[in-house]
Amino acid sequence: MDIAGTPVNEILAEFETHWLGREVEGDVYPEADRALFRTVVEGVLAQQRTIDPMVDEALTAGWPLRRVELVMRATLRAGAFELIGKPETPARVVIAEYVNVAAAFFEREETGMVNAVLDSLARKLRAEEFA
Repeated sequence: MDIAGTPVNEILAEFETHWLGREVEGDVYPEADRALFRTVVEGVLAQQRTIDPMVDEALTAGWPLRRVELVMRATLRAGAFELIGKPETPARVVIAEYVNVAAAFFEREETGMVNAVLDSLARKLRAEEFA
């Protein structure tokens, strides 16, 4: 959506039809919880003006979210949304899941950044879970 400006419903339909639970170029993508997938994508869009400044603050000074690579940006936004919008999922589980997502696309350094940013956000948003 960031690259082509494609509407959210088209993106959701494309992922659900061509990626989730499918084999693409030899890689098998597991079936996903489609309702959760939609909730996260739509939630990020609905709360992006809240999420982006929070992620910006958690990133290293001088490296704003707008300079972060697109897949990394989407990963951080989705993780932040789940920390905000899915309180029934423990923060540590959210962090671990998005570190795993990052590991599918990036090297160790970048996955460490996802861990650090989401951990920082979780400690602010859900301090009671870390007491």
